[in-house]
Amino acid sequence: MFLDKVKITIKAGNGGKGCVSFYRSKLTINGGPDGGDGGAGGNIIFRASNHQNTLYGFKYKRKFVAENGKDGSGTHKTGASGADVVIDVPCGTVISDAESGKVIADLREDGDLFTAVKGGLGGRGNAFFATATRQAPRFSQMGEETKEREVILELKTIADVGLVGYPNVGKSTLLSVISNARPKIANYAFTTLVPNLGVVQYYDNSFVVADIPGLIEGASEGVGLGHEFLKHIERVRLILHLVDLSESEGRDAVQDYFTINQELEKYSQKLAALSQIVVLTKTDLIAPEILDQKIADFKKKIMPKNGAAPIILSISSITNSGLENLKNIVWQNLEKIPRPPAIEIEETNFDKRDKTSLEIIRADDGTFVVSGGYVDNLVRGIVLSDFNSFSYFQMRLKRDGIIDKLKEKGMKEGDQVKIKDIEFIYEE
Repeated sequence: MFLDKVKITIKAGNGGKGCVSFYRSKLTINGGPDGGDGGAGGNIIFRASNHQNTLYGFKYKRKFVAENGKDGSGTHKTGASGADVVIDVPCGTVISDAESGKVIADLREDGDLFTAVKGGLGGRGNAFFATATRQAPRFSQMGEETKEREVILELKTIADVGLVGYPNVGKSTLLSVISNARPKIANYAFTTLVPNLGVVQYYDNSFVVADIPGLIEGASEGVGLGHEFLKHIERVRLILHLVDLSESEGRDAVQDYFTINQELEKYSQKLAALSQIVVLTKTDLIAPEILDQKIADFKKKIMPKNGAAPIILSISSITNSGLENLKNIVWQNLEKIPRPPAIEIEETNFDKRDKTSLEIIRADDGTFVVSGGYVDNLVRGIVLSDFNSFSYFQMRLKRDGIIDKLKEKGMKEGDQVKIKDIEFIYEE
């Protein structure tokens, strides 16, 4: 099965907790704080690989979670960082934020890496909070928690040349004789169910050719298989438009040519504007005495009234007739056509950690509930049972204007306030 678009869930590892510890030894009974920091959580990393050409591996596994960081320990030992999760995807995979639809990565070349989400920061141990006036802090900081995110992976094949045409015009056969690809070949419609890639060696040069599953009339509206795979030729530089000159399938060659071009234009004006070479195939099935005349008639019938005529070549993949000339013409054209740029990546807040947002609502029971990124970050270091920690918490609420914002919402003395798992009665 070929899969070229899938939504998956990813989550970086949480940071480990900081440690509360005090140094003890035979000679030291009341040592200072020596609690180490927690380790950072593992990252989620995508890696482009030439060893894959489909997203089928994501059919049954669609959730990826990196390892959490380990907790800190005494004697200033920092917890181990969580292991990263590296997700291999085919070259040409575009990654988008499922929520906003914005592209966040375009992995084109083998080995390209993209860190989608970073692991949570480890919490500080109590040694970090020691000061001249607070010499024995009995609290530490929780590790940063990460959130699940959804991304869409979409495969858009990376190739220099795309083969298009009706089913059974000889695309797979041509690819098999000019490249290292070994596609499935049979005499029935839609033999090719996946885009096949092959590397063509031309003297000291090489280029990549993609065999795109056959197009038919109505493909741009979703008829047949073609619409699914048209996106795989969006990034090629040159199109080889194969037409069965022998008309062995009972279709008219000239009509085939115009129909396929119409489908390309309906799908994308940009696609229709790509450089195109028309390749007349299966010439071995045509009697030699009428071959030249059939080629001449075809050229005459497709000749545009305005604009330049396309390059037209004739080949036979069975007898290898015209193949060297085809490779030569293709390479000459590719040398003149620049590689398409990578998809422009818009600046997004995909992995931006929210540490400032604040929301205050009043619940049905009258409790004021404070939430948001500011709160998530603040309460990581609060220990209710520790006087110094809770005093620090109260100081931050006043200093950062949260108490004033609560009063603006109508809070009065005696009202209950809830911030994450912390609940208290407000007193002037």
